[in-house]
Amino acid sequence: MPNLKAKYQAEVAPALMQKFGYKSSMEIPRIEKIVVNCGCGEARDNAKVLEAVVGDLTKITGQKAIITKAKKSVANFKLREGMPIGAKVTLRADRMWEFLDRLFNVALPRVRDFRGINPNAFDGRGNYALGIREQLIFPEIEYDKIDKIRGLDVVICTTAKTDEEAKELLNLIGAPFAR
Repeated sequence: MPNLKAKYQAEVAPALMQKFGYKSSMEIPRIEKIVVNCGCGEARDNAKVLEAVVGDLTKITGQKAIITKAKKSVANFKLREGMPIGAKVTLRADRMWEFLDRLFNVALPRVRDFRGINPNAFDGRGNYALGIREQLIFPEIEYDKIDKIRGLDVVICTTAKTDEEAKELLNLIGAPFAR
């Protein structure tokens, strides 16, 4: 069992139940999934770029990434419906907990001038979105082997009904929020 999952079951869930006064253990907010997404617009010109993005996401998450395609045609971007424009990975269960542990304790502290993550990046329904400027902060990525520095998005989806509940959940798990 991943360390973070054990911590959630032993410490976080009882603390949340006490703080918010839930009547049932099923009401306690939990992390449902984590979606790691990387969009690359230059993939429409060069197919090799997409292979590099998929490779990076696969190394970072430990799960094979799927290619995302454009939903609409946009003339200004020279984009047609169905063109491959990025890659994403959806993590659940143990892989999700292990990725979250690596993100909070290994990757984010490696960001230059890191002061914490934005405590206001919740969507109103208890989900947290985090943008990462470069994939190099993950130890799985070798600096010499990348072709270009790319950013990625990490979305943490919870079962919390409000942002306050979700923030408390992430705070107790160990999210490094800025003061």
